[in-house]
Amino acid sequence: MLNKVIIGNQKMNLTASQTRKFINAFVPMVEHLNCDIAICVPYTNLAVCKRALKDTNVAFGAQNVSEFEKGAYTGEINSEMLADIGCKLTLVGHSERRKYFSEHNSEINSKIKQNLKYNITSVLCIGESKRERTAGQTRNVICKQLDECLSGLYENELENIVVAYEPIWAIGTGQTATGKQIEEAVNIIREEIARLYTDKASKNIVVLYGGSVKPDNVKNFINIKNLNGFLVGGVSLDAKAFSELIQIYVGKPVKK
Repeated sequence: MLNKVIIGNQKMNLTASQTRKFINAFVPMVEHLNCDIAICVPYTNLAVCKRALKDTNVAFGAQNVSEFEKGAYTGEINSEMLADIGCKLTLVGHSERRKYFSEHNSEINSKIKQNLKYNITSVLCIGESKRERTAGQTRNVICKQLDECLSGLYENELENIVVAYEPIWAIGTGQTATGKQIEEAVNIIREEIARLYTDKASKNIVVLYGGSVKPDNVKNFINIKNLNGFLVGGVSLDAKAFSELIQIYVGKPVKK
C-alpha cells in the first residue's frame, strides 16, 4: 500500500443501481490522485463494483466475512467467494458488528485467518467506548483487541492487515476525536504491535483513523504522526464530498 490510504465504508446503504451511479461520478474525480482508495459495499453491490471499477485506481471490498470456511451456514459469505469476485479487502470487527451482532475477538481472529488463505486484506477495526475512555481504559481495550484478534498470526501475515482505530463514541455521532487523542491511540497500536512482533512490524503496519471524518475537518488530522489515512463512513456515500475529502488529504486542489 501507499503511505496514504482512504477506505469508504458505505454500510447498509445504496442499491446496485445507486452504486453504479456513485462510481460513475466518483472515479473521474479521484483517478489522478496518488492514494490507495477503496470502498466497502454491501454484498449485493460487489458484482457492480467488479464491473464498474475494472481498470480504475479504486479497489472494492466487503463489510464483513464469515469466520467459517464453508458448509451449512445459511446467509454467510466466505473468503473464497469474496476473492473469486475480486474483493481485495474486507472490514472485520467493526464496532457495529460487535454491538449489534455480538461479535467477539475470537470470531474476528478466525475471519482474519480465513482472509489470509485467499490473500484478502483484513481491515481490523478496534476502539474504545466513551465509558472505557472516561475510565482510563483506552490502552487496555486497544491492546486486548489487538492481542486476541491477531492471535496466532505470523509477522509476515501482517502485510495483509490494516488496523483502523475507530473510537466507538465518534462513529456516526458527529463527535470527532482530537488530533492528540488519535495520535495517542496510534502510538498505542504501534507499541503493541512492536511488543507482539518487532519494531519493523510496528513501523510497517498501516494504521487508519475512523470516526466522523469529513472534508471540513480532515485537515486537522493530516499531519498526525504515524497515521496512514482514514476509514470514512457517511461521507463515502456522497461522491463529491468523498472525493473532496481525498483531494484535501493528498494536497491537491479541490475540483469544484
